[in-house]
Amino acid sequence: MKPARELLQSTTVPAAGRAYQLTLRSEDFSALYPGMIRYVLEAEAPGGKRARYITNTFEYSPLLPGSAESAAREMMAGWEDDLHNEPDRIFSAYPARTGVPAPDPAVDLLVLQGSPRPDGNSAILASWAVAAAEAVGKTAEVIYPHDLDIHPCIGCYQCYNTGTCVFDDDMKEIIAAVRAASVIIVCSPVYSNTVPAGLKLVIDRMQAYHAERALFGGRTNQHGLIFSVAGREGEENFTCITRVLLAFFHTLGVQPSGTVLIDRADVIKDIRTLPGKEADVKTQVKRLLFA
Repeated sequence: MKPARELLQSTTVPAAGRAYQLTLRSEDFSALYPGMIRYVLEAEAPGGKRARYITNTFEYSPLLPGSAESAAREMMAGWEDDLHNEPDRIFSAYPARTGVPAPDPAVDLLVLQGSPRPDGNSAILASWAVAAAEAVGKTAEVIYPHDLDIHPCIGCYQCYNTGTCVFDDDMKEIIAAVRAASVIIVCSPVYSNTVPAGLKLVIDRMQAYHAERALFGGRTNQHGLIFSVAGREGEENFTCITRVLLAFFHTLGVQPSGTVLIDRADVIKDIRTLPGKEADVKTQVKRLLFA
């Protein structure tokens, strides 16, 4: 996506025998979110060193005073003063990010095990998937969101300025794992007709990865599988699960490529007693690992 850009203001700031260039541009991100405008302030020093400050209209909720444009213009005025007095501070405090972090070593299969029960039926589904990958010489990793430190998303939209979240927690490692994986499986029980809370934290915080992809690009060849277990009988029990997880894959830029949905778990108790289910899971996993 290449947003439409408009130069709003540009000025040259002479200071200490050097000439610094300040520019303020607007970028129309309406194709991403209707009405989203980013304001990009840049300072360039002789030699090409840059500082960058970005704010966007979605950061400003109805009860907040001011606007993204007014904040950017106030910052520009402040930077002009700083360039006269302490220019190095700007370039150390506001470094310009130019791309995504270096990729982690690739993993063939990533499983997000959404159940807080390490010995339940979702864990059995995850173990079948891992076994399938290892049987054909592929690497696999399982992430347990409930065991990690993940702050809830607060809907600040600041990730659309930098491509990173404002919170520094275990979500960084999850995003790195998603970025590196070829096949992503989400295992989830049905909790109150939807996904468990720990998995929902991951889904919401993946907004930062969506922002990263929107700003810097990302992979287009990843596949996803949905494995879910419901206690009650009937496919309608998976309606919310599949809608939530299909939207999740869309956020990740991952191609949905299959499901295994097992109902009546309250009666069955142990899904290992179901004929053909393990083979179904392993077949789907192996198919995608060689796609």
